[in-house]
Amino acid sequence: MEKKEWYLEYEIQKNRPGLLGDISSLLGMLAINIVTINGVHEGRRGLLIKAKDDEQIVRLESILNTMDTIKVLKLREPKLRDRLAVRHGRYIMRDEDDKKTFRFVRDELGLLVDFMAELFKQEGHKLIGIRGMPRVGKTESVVASSVCASKRWLFVSSTLLKQTIRNQLIEDEYHVDNLYIIDGIVSTRRANERHWQLVREIMRMPSVKVVEHPDVFVQNTEYTLDDFDYIIELRNEHGEEILYDIVNQNTMFSDSDFGGFDF
Repeated sequence: MEKKEWYLEYEIQKNRPGLLGDISSLLGMLAINIVTINGVHEGRRGLLIKAKDDEQIVRLESILNTMDTIKVLKLREPKLRDRLAVRHGRYIMRDEDDKKTFRFVRDELGLLVDFMAELFKQEGHKLIGIRGMPRVGKTESVVASSVCASKRWLFVSSTLLKQTIRNQLIEDEYHVDNLYIIDGIVSTRRANERHWQLVREIMRMPSVKVVEHPDVFVQNTEYTLDDFDYIIELRNEHGEEILYDIVNQNTMFSDSDFGGFDF
């Protein structure tokens, strides 16, 4: 029987030398393999483990719950956030009220790129919105994630290098494995009806779409935030407020000036 992966996370109650060794020995006696281990938060460790059957995990949990040196927080089949927490040594911040909103700051760009790349690898339709102030790294992160996911990315509208507003795609650009990037501000403020016909056509495709400035996008279209599968917020630092009046001020330029800004 093929071994199944599990995620174990525990909080240290009494830190003492040899604690990790004791847990590793316990896993070894139960014939459970350790795949990866890392600190995931202050005083917390996360482990990806493999076991042949669920009974091994039941016995493990029963024994761990008798230990006064640790407190088991999670023992479950690993989710994407669990895998990334062990890989990067920190958890992705998630909105408590809106479970599809995830928050990052600039010094977590590696974690953000890894997270989006894993989303991009998943098959089928996926609509992802990304919020953030100008020059915080939104577009660059999306492109880097596309490369990690081996996806071809296409700018439907953008200001990364110069102002881009596409009104049509060529035949080989229509592909479910492509990733389409839409700048909500550029599309709603600068585009014509031909562009919007293309946007609607792309939105119907079973592929991944990323919309920068999703709040501006939904204010001016028939789409709503409920249509998005994930919302990602990227800030320069924790606590920074994303102010769209400042973002909008940066759109009040001529076409030649507008291409110089990275939204």
